[in-house]
Amino acid sequence: MEFDLLKKVIAQVLSVDAEEITLDTTFEGDLGADSLDVTSIMIELEEQLGIEIGDDDVDTEKIKTVGDAVELIKNAKSAGE
Repeated sequence: MEFDLLKKVIAQVLSVDAEEITLDTTFEGDLGADSLDVTSIMIELEEQLGIEIGDDDVDTEKIKTVGDAVELIKNAKSAGE
């Protein structure tokens, strides 16, 4: 579920094809995203999922791949329960 929603949000924010996004896709290298793009994606996910992701966690040094973002979302969801 998290991965499908994340793909949808990434596709909307970055204007890319969601079908080309995998867990190994990198934000900077593969998608051309910068830290502002990643922040926008995470804010949209926070709103849609009703979770809170700490500002320190939304960092392109920590979130290099889509899989990293999925793990961050899962951790934020478990922390909110």
